[in-house]
Amino acid sequence: MDFCSIMKIGALIPVKGFHGAKQRLSSRLSPPERSELMKAMVHDVLTEVTRAEGIRRTFVVTGSDEVARWVSAFGVEVIREQDETGETDAVHFGFGVMKEAGMDAALVMPGDIPLLRAEDVDSVLQAAPADPDPPFAILVPSHDRMGTNALLLAPPDILRLRFGHDSFRYHLNEAASRGAGVRVVENSRIALDIDEPADLRQLVCRIESGRTHDRLAAMRDNGSSLFAGAG
Repeated sequence: MDFCSIMKIGALIPVKGFHGAKQRLSSRLSPPERSELMKAMVHDVLTEVTRAEGIRRTFVVTGSDEVARWVSAFGVEVIREQDETGETDAVHFGFGVMKEAGMDAALVMPGDIPLLRAEDVDSVLQAAPADPDPPFAILVPSHDRMGTNALLLAPPDILRLRFGHDSFRYHLNEAASRGAGVRVVENSRIALDIDEPADLRQLVCRIESGRTHDRLAAMRDNGSSLFAGAG
């Protein structure tokens, strides 16, 4: 009997409003392009997470009416924040709802990792102890190892999270201080989150399918400045 059959695992994806998304890409993309790119990335992430075999329920936490309406097509459960005060607060708020819903563990992932595939989600779940004895944490670092792009936590609120600069090291230290068992999983698709123009250049070179791929292709066909000078 494995971890996924013993424990109820919920996925939690925090999603801010699409309007004004990805400000750090403003040198390469217009506001409408950034908004549509974010929608495409969230589409791809939710599609793959909801396909993963080990996920019992998928939750999206947001303070945006638009996002709440838009994600309903995916059959996910929406957790509504009163205000959007940041990713960290959104995730902690979501944990409370997930625990009330009976989730034993939470897999936290951002909405901007469009290379994600369902098998990547399951690979993180499979890294959990075969005979789980919470508390434990599975961490997947970002490509620069300064961020944390996935966390599997049992119970969901075992760590006090802090997303942002150098969060991966912070979460490792937090797990140690809480006495939680820790494993680190390296996954190149999960590792690429799209925040900076350099991330976007990597994505253009690597992505092969999905809504984000199609959105980038449309941008190129429409003469987006993102592709200025590209062959």
